[in-house]
Amino acid sequence: MSLSVSRAAREQRPDGDALRSAWRDAFRAARAETERRAAPLSPEDQVVQSMPDASPTKWHRAHTTWFFEQFLLVPHLAGYRVFDERFAYLFNSYYVAAGPRHARPKRGMITRPSVAEVADYRAHVDGAVARLIETAAEPELATVTGIVEIGINHEQQHQELMLTDILHAFAQNPSAPVYDPGWTLQDARDGLAVVRPENFELSRGIQWIGHEGEGFAFDNESPRHEVLLQRAAIARRLVTNRDWLAFMADGGYATPSLWLSDGWATVQSEGWRAPGYWQESGGQWSAMTLAGLKPVDPDAPVCHVSYYEADAFARWAGRHLPSEAEWEAAARAEALPDAFGIVWQWTRSAYAPYPGYRAAPGALGEYNGKFMINQMVLRGSSCATPAGHSRISYRNFFYPPSRWQFTGLRLVDYPA
Repeated sequence: MSLSVSRAAREQRPDGDALRSAWRDAFRAARAETERRAAPLSPEDQVVQSMPDASPTKWHRAHTTWFFEQFLLVPHLAGYRVFDERFAYLFNSYYVAAGPRHARPKRGMITRPSVAEVADYRAHVDGAVARLIETAAEPELATVTGIVEIGINHEQQHQELMLTDILHAFAQNPSAPVYDPGWTLQDARDGLAVVRPENFELSRGIQWIGHEGEGFAFDNESPRHEVLLQRAAIARRLVTNRDWLAFMADGGYATPSLWLSDGWATVQSEGWRAPGYWQESGGQWSAMTLAGLKPVDPDAPVCHVSYYEADAFARWAGRHLPSEAEWEAAARAEALPDAFGIVWQWTRSAYAPYPGYRAAPGALGEYNGKFMINQMVLRGSSCATPAGHSRISYRNFFYPPSRWQFTGLRLVDYPA
């Protein structure tokens, strides 16, 4: 279900009743999805932090609640009572302008407040947000709903992180816990079966990329601007586990010439010889998934690979990773049937501001802009991305060694 508020609802009666109702429903749906994803987890599951880059489920539930309290309720709801003054320190993430915060690598040490207290916190804030949407004066309603929209999309990002982070935690457990026995990685082969040829030919010329102005987008997706693309042939299908097994069998993880220097150093220090969560037993490969330990499906898209691995594979295959502009041009041409809902796809583009980008003022301006260094862009969306949160212009970004996310790749070639 999409959580967007339709243009029709935005243009309803002057009294704004339909618009208020639409925003209230969208807010409640987003908050309910977070709780649905947390429901299979025990209190013990929800407090664990398996590495500094991951956060406990309880922390995600509380942080997204603090976001609404800090940026919406405190400044806009007269008489609002903060649920607990300590929570701003415990559940702020990186908003320096909003005040001091608990160290990220130590979030798993926050055994209190309890899971039950966090549920009470969420209920307290949910009721106040609904009340604000219902009672905000007309001149202020656009500001209020604008922050609600940002908060919904922020919460959707954390819904994805809840799954990637608990998968990492469960992968450290020798008993291979199951989050959802029915979980599967979507297979795009049916969609690809009717698509020919194998590659989509991009013509040399000027293309527009970036957010087009309809619907929600984060600030890093703008301004929309022109780019010059060269002739290229971008693969319509994602790289599969079968492809990756061939790379491994050919010594891909043992051939320094395939790797960037930093990538090779990471391979050596981390002992990588397969994608994240893969385990070998008796010559057979299995992978830890949200459904537990499962045999590797050769025809499924490869998942949980870092930028370093994606780049090395592309070099081994005699091809390249696409730029984010090439990816976006192909997606806008509807040439990539597996672009969304399976794995995020690494591009070779560094995460940097678009020409003319300006971060928003205040603490909310810290959302994206200050991270535009030393990271790489991923495009598309994954099997963990909530419904309604994907779009062609979306720019995800992670550091090159990261592979606990649902990340894969497709390739591009440049005809002579």
